Amino acid sequence: MTSVVIVDDQDLVRNGLRLIIGSEPDLEVVGEATDGRAERELITALDPDVVLMDVQMPGEDGLTATRRLVQDDVRARILVLTTFDLDEYVYDALTAGASGFLLKDMPGEEICAAVRQAARGADVLLAPAVTRRLVERFARPGARSPTIHPGLARLTDRELEVLRLMATGLANHEIAARLYIGETTVKTHVARIFTKLDVRDRVQAVIIAHESGVVTGPD
Repeated sequence: MTSVVIVDDQDLVRNGLRLIIGSEPDLEVVGEATDGRAERELITALDPDVVLMDVQMPGEDGLTATRRLVQDDVRARILVLTTFDLDEYVYDALTAGASGFLLKDMPGEEICAAVRQAARGADVLLAPAVTRRLVERFARPGARSPTIHPGLARLTDRELEVLRLMATGLANHEIAARLYIGETTVKTHVARIFTKLDVRDRVQAVIIAHESGVVTGPD
């Protein structure tokens, strides 16, 4: 059973998410909080698998709360929820340590699928529009000065190639088809990339790829 904590200041949103998640036999909402400060003790006590975190809340906002939870090295994977797909929210949420960025108007089945994937530490789904805007943000000339991550020097040529394809949004099976290798081999490369870059999921590896200039555009 995958345990979930919902952090959102709107009763309607929390109730809706509780109904959506609670209707799934393998998912369970174990706690709720109304702002970023209230969730700290709750998450420590409940140790959930996944946290659904709103961005805009009174008191401590979701981005600050996400950054703090990651710094505290909590086990839970954090999926940021918002009604907005603005660039600054996407970038700030992911660099804060979120494992995914989902829009509140996404279909319930997609939200549940993302929760399951986050709990497994697998490829977390981002809203397609969000992924596209994130890539376009980094693709703009002069958008950001490259910040080279020291772990990149430890990657083999093949691992760097896999990282580039990951950063353009390809899933493991798509990378396997592109490189004419098995999907199991791709998963091995991805695991080694995570270790060498000292990240815990795909999203953080992709952020490093874009910040370091490994990928300069969607192609």
